[in-house]
Amino acid sequence: MYQFKELKDTDGVVEIFKTNVQKESDRDYILASIKNQFPNYKINFDLEDCDKILRIEGVDLQYDTIVDHVCDLGYACVRLE
Repeated sequence: MYQFKELKDTDGVVEIFKTNVQKESDRDYILASIKNQFPNYKINFDLEDCDKILRIEGVDLQYDTIVDHVCDLGYACVRLE
């Protein structure tokens, strides 16, 4: 598990995305796909939030690549600033 200090020391980035994911099975599919494509990222979903938040932490994280990847899987994904 990442500690905040570890992320700070390695110039880690946290990105938050709004999605249209509704079901836990869809969430699990997306998580597995992202973890396979980006194994060094820490990823989680908050399906109880009205924006169905996808949160990703990692070093050299490129939000546009994540958006493209999730959209390629057939889901909406927009970076929140």
